[in-house]
Amino acid sequence: MQWGARRSYEAFSPERAGEVIALRSSERGPLIEILRDLQATFGYLDPAATPIVAEALNLSEAEVYGVISFYADFRTEPAGRRVLQICRAEACQAMGAEKLCAHARKRLGVDFGSTTPDGAITLLEVFCLGNCALSPAVLADGQLIGRVDDSTLDELIEAAELASR
Repeated sequence: MQWGARRSYEAFSPERAGEVIALRSSERGPLIEILRDLQATFGYLDPAATPIVAEALNLSEAEVYGVISFYADFRTEPAGRRVLQICRAEACQAMGAEKLCAHARKRLGVDFGSTTPDGAITLLEVFCLGNCALSPAVLADGQLIGRVDDSTLDELIEAAELASR
C-alpha cells in the first residue's frame, strides 16, 4: 500500500513567518488563508506565529488563537513524518469506519490528534473525504484510499514504519 508524497517543511522562524504573512496581509479577510500558508510552510502553526499574525492583521491574539483552535485542520505541534486521516462521516461509519478507527488506535497506541512516540505517524479523524462510494476511506499523506479494512490499514502502517527506520 502506497502513501502520498511526503512533504518537507521549513524550520519555523519569525522572519520567514512575516514573509509568508506579508504575501496575503493586504487581501480582504486573509486570516484563514494566512494560517493555511503558515502551516503549509512550517508543517504546523507555531504558537510564536500567533502574535505575529495578530499584529499584521490588527487582531487580538485571542482572535487568532480562536480561529486556530476552532478548525480541526490547524495543528499547533509538528505532525509525525506521516499523517493518517480516517473518515468518520456517516457513509464511512455505515461501512465499518468505527471498527477501523478502533483498530488504528490500538495498532498505533495513540488516540486521534496524537503522534506515535517514535514520531512516525500522526492519527487524525476527518468528517468526510468525499469518497462515500468507496467507504471506509482514509487519507494517507494526502492520498485518498477507499474500501480500507484492518488489513489494508496494517499495510499502510507497516509501510510508514519501514520508511521511518
